[in-house]
Order: sequence, then C-alpha cells, then structure tokens
Amino acid sequence: MPQAVVIATGNSGKVNEFCAILKGSAFSFFAAKELGFSREVEENATTFKGNAELKAKAVSDYMVSEGKDGYWVIADDSGLEVEALDGRPGVFSARYAGENATGVQRYTKLLKEMEGKTNRNARFVCCLCLIKPGNSPEFFEGECRGSILTEARGNGGFGYDPVFLPEAHNRSFGEMNETEKNALSHRGKAIKNMLAKLGGVSV
Repeated sequence: MPQAVVIATGNSGKVNEFCAILKGSAFSFFAAKELGFSREVEENATTFKGNAELKAKAVSDYMVSEGKDGYWVIADDSGLEVEALDGRPGVFSARYAGENATGVQRYTKLLKEMEGKTNRNARFVCCLCLIKPGNSPEFFEGECRGSILTEARGNGGFGYDPVFLPEAHNRSFGEMNETEKNALSHRGKAIKNMLAKLGGVSV
C-alpha cells in the first residue's frame, strides 16, 4: 500500500499545489484538517526551516496521540524575500499586512513599499520538513528567483503571485496556469527534491 503522508497546512492554496505536484507519486496524501488537526500552530521561529519544523512536529505529535503513528508528516514554510527591503517580508510573508490580511492586501502593501525603488530583485523560498515517526526531521529546500512588478498581473495562484515575475519569463506567477507555475516554483522544486530523495518521484 502507498505510504500515507499528512500535509501540515491549513492554507488551501498550498494544499492544492502539493496535490498537483505530488500527483502520480508513490504516496497517498491527506490535508491535516481531513484527519482532525484544526489548531493554528504559532510560527515564532526566525527561519523558514524553524517554522516548517514547528508545524511538522505539532501535526506529527497529534497523529501519534491519536494512534495514527503510521503517517509521515510534511510541513512547509515559505515566503518572499525582496532585496530592496532587506529580505522582507521573509518569514513574515503571510502576516505582512496583518494576521488576517488577504493576498491582495499583502501585495498591495509590498507594491507601496517598492515605489521608487530601482532594484526589484526578489526570490521565493520554500523549506519542507518531513517527519517520519521515530526519526529525526529531514529538510528539503527550493527557490525561485525573479523580480517584483510595478503592478499586479493575473488572477491565478495565491499570495504574492500576481506581482512576482520569475527570472527569464515574461508572465507573472499570477498569469501562469497551475502546471506552468509548479514547474518553476520554489515549492515545486522543494517537493521534487524531497520525492527524488524518497524514491517516489515520477516527474
């Protein structure tokens, strides 16, 4: 039987991306909420790696406490680092415009802060944490370099996608379809690195 893996996120956009990228792999995947985990994990680490581990450990501990210790758990922490803003929003990407801000509110604040700046270099970063019961956490990383546009383009993706132009491309993540974005994205690269290490990759 396929190994069951729990995706430790409440972000529906992330869940959709995970499922699309992982389709055809040698694993079966579940969102944490499907298995009863509903609490918010406080992301108070100072690095993507630290926050990914916090989330993975919380869900892994829950699964063990529920007697479901055969499940592996994957969590990711990801964000946008902008050179002209000294790496902001970084680990605070999801909370950049307030705890309950929408993607539009977040990228609108970013565009405001970028007004007049000539250096628009940026990168999306993703760190995955995989926990197998009884084993030390494993980490996998991915990045996508690009630049910040002067205005939003496209309605696809989520978060900062409409204002991020990946390197060597003329369309924002928001203008790309799911397959196109996943082939380039930081999360796509991190997931593929993980699958290659696990031997369950078909991409």
